[in-house]
Amino acid sequence: MAEKIRLQDGPPAVNAWMAQSEGAPKGGVVVIQEIFGVTAHIRRVVDDYAQAGYTAIAPAIFDLVEPDVELAYDEDGVKRGLEFVGQISFEAALDLVKAAADRVAQVGKVGVVGYCWGGTVAYLSALRLGLPAVSYYGGRNTQFVEEEAQAPLMFHYGERDAHISAADRDRVRKANPDAEFHVYPADHGFNCNDRGSYDEISAALARKRTLAFFAQHLA
Repeated sequence: MAEKIRLQDGPPAVNAWMAQSEGAPKGGVVVIQEIFGVTAHIRRVVDDYAQAGYTAIAPAIFDLVEPDVELAYDEDGVKRGLEFVGQISFEAALDLVKAAADRVAQVGKVGVVGYCWGGTVAYLSALRLGLPAVSYYGGRNTQFVEEEAQAPLMFHYGERDAHISAADRDRVRKANPDAEFHVYPADHGFNCNDRGSYDEISAALARKRTLAFFAQHLA
């Protein structure tokens, strides 16, 4: 089970949720939250990667503004989450990704997986930190298509995602011709089983592909 650890002393202090791999570690995985904080769902994702053989860690990025943020998946939660995101630069988020990657680096190579806002942070981790990364429905990915990836990338999108147009997906695809790119018959947030947009079949297939990606690039 994921346990809370201190990732960075303050001010502001930043915590993370970390789970050790079951058995000999295959590497490390940094899990990047949605706009709702390190929710119970994100902690389950950390546990899931640990069960798959990776030492996994999710930095509580919103601790940079307020400790222990965990928002509901509703209209108010979206509003508050966007307010937090507006106060945190991508550079500050990447600093915490690097700190988290450094924390688990002793187990081997480290990759990143992120969801929603965290999907764009994951994308940036490949662009600027040179970490193999998987981006789930990163709505802000198009802001960075002029940058060149320094590590392998995989993208997951839902074709019914009202937040990300087909044109935006195409821009990301064309900017990253060597990346693995997958589109599912699903909505935004299809990986999160605490959201109404959860799609079990798409989530399972994306997970299978993501584990194959990490098996290849973190070996």
